[in-house]
Amino acid sequence: MSTEAEAQDHPAGLARRIIEYWAIAGGLVLFAVVFINAFSLVSLIFAGSPFPGDFEIVEVGVAITVFAFLPYCQLTGSNVTADIFTAGAGPRVLQVLAVLASLAATGFAAFLLWRMYGGFLDMRTYRETTAIYQFPLWIAYIPILISLVLYVIAAAITLVDALKGRVSESGELL
Repeated sequence: MSTEAEAQDHPAGLARRIIEYWAIAGGLVLFAVVFINAFSLVSLIFAGSPFPGDFEIVEVGVAITVFAFLPYCQLTGSNVTADIFTAGAGPRVLQVLAVLASLAATGFAAFLLWRMYGGFLDMRTYRETTAIYQFPLWIAYIPILISLVLYVIAAAITLVDALKGRVSESGELL
């Protein structure tokens, strides 16, 4: 079995593929949000009234999209970095910084998951809905919670990679 095939069969390889597909799903949600916005604008221009409740759909859709992208950004090292401070650092310093950054990301992702789960329970308990469509807000928390579970997994994968020294010269995880 080749090294690439082994990586695909490994649980981390499966997690990486799931995270990639989840980000693609987030992109499709974003596309739908843009379509709703465009439709609402065209409706306003030609019919004199926007699509009712478009802001509710956009609000929920954008929240889902942002959280869907978090695991992928963590996994690919696409988060904001300050390379100016590490430009002259050696590989050992870069590895230590990658470990610390991944450790912080893992803790932050776990904290977000914990607090969003509490918000999910509150939304279900108090049955909060959107104003126009009366859409139960707790439903939007489901894909967000899935995203946060994937974020914790992605951060753990990057932490393991950093601990194993899989860091490039530029400080990105390999």
